[in-house]
Amino acid sequence: MKYLPLDQQLFIKNRERFVAKMQGDSIAIFNSNDELPANGDALYTFRQNSDLYWLTGIDQEDTMLVLFPGNPDTKHREVLVLVRPNELKEKWDGHRLRKEEATAISGIQTIVWLDSLDALLQQWIHEATNIYLNSNENNRKANLVPVRDYRYAADMKERYPLHNYLRAAKILKEVRAVKTAEEVKVTQVAIDITEKTFRRLLQFIKPGVFEYEIHAEILHEFLRNRASGEAYGSIIASGDRARTLHYVENSRECKDGEVILMDFGAAYGGYNADLTRSVPVNGKFTARQREVYNACLNLHNYAKSILKPGITIAKYHEMVGVEAGKEFVKIGLLTEGDIKNQDPETPAYRKYLYHGISHHLGVDVHDLGPSFFQPIPEGALMTVEPGIYIEEEQLGIRIENNIWVKAAGNVDLFKNIPITADEIEALMKK
Repeated sequence: MKYLPLDQQLFIKNRERFVAKMQGDSIAIFNSNDELPANGDALYTFRQNSDLYWLTGIDQEDTMLVLFPGNPDTKHREVLVLVRPNELKEKWDGHRLRKEEATAISGIQTIVWLDSLDALLQQWIHEATNIYLNSNENNRKANLVPVRDYRYAADMKERYPLHNYLRAAKILKEVRAVKTAEEVKVTQVAIDITEKTFRRLLQFIKPGVFEYEIHAEILHEFLRNRASGEAYGSIIASGDRARTLHYVENSRECKDGEVILMDFGAAYGGYNADLTRSVPVNGKFTARQREVYNACLNLHNYAKSILKPGITIAKYHEMVGVEAGKEFVKIGLLTEGDIKNQDPETPAYRKYLYHGISHHLGVDVHDLGPSFFQPIPEGALMTVEPGIYIEEEQLGIRIENNIWVKAAGNVDLFKNIPITADEIEALMKK
């Protein structure tokens, strides 16, 4: 791993929070993700199962976690399962964790090898009534491939058909939504790397550079600061391409007079930053670009002001939508008549702002959290990212910060990252 070792208390606390929500007389079993084939004999870069990582900090394939808080054998109440190190495989693919290394990362004292698990697991399951198994319950998921969690669930139900099966994801959706101070501390490192990168870009961007050159600067700064890589595919969208929300081609020239929208974030220690800034390619906003930028910033600040524990995302989006309508009237995109006569099902502002304002952030960029109509809990880590997209002007502007939602007052983890038009112009002028 490129990042510095994390405090194992982060993962110890995460397991304690999960176990506290389990029903009595229950065992919970978690699997790592598959290694996925690409072409020929190649594999895609391994990406650990987010739930398993959140519980253990282990970023190695063929890993399992067994939690059985009621196990009569106290040393087997928390068991980490690893693939046994193999000398030949290590010659090809590198070092695999030893038991003491895995304990140092996770805080789990009992480590067993995967090839010896079955006999032990059978005894433990016979002692339990309920079996928690994991599945992907992210509401945005679109992948129907039968991944390891689903294959494992089918196998377990065939081998142990009379047990009561429960959904680990239901608990994880609740506890992963609330970020501990330890989690926010790691996230802040990812954000600080992202800040360094943004400041670097403000000195690099000028007419004639290509979007992929800016992307290369991002990757360079991430890796030299120990980031494990990008939190997601960076969006470097100059001019009219900024209206495409997931533009990742990053292939075009950035031209004088355009605004470039950059949506990127570093990944560090399994946690992610998510930044969007929109800057003038030539270092100076036109009067109209500044007007639209300031309207977006006003909307951004309004959204931050109403994002509080207890509000639902549905109500929050509704309130931001009303404010967006007011801002869009001020800058001439809509009229008062457009607002008065709008269809409530498709409000007028949606022509220029056609995405959600916030999502949960954590070990996944679109992290787990309560549903659209449930209250946002205190401790949630949320993005705030309104945008304005004007086809007629070939202009797209989005401004995004990451906010730790607290009852005593929200914490803007991006507070040190330049955000106003004046700040951006001043830094680009240097």
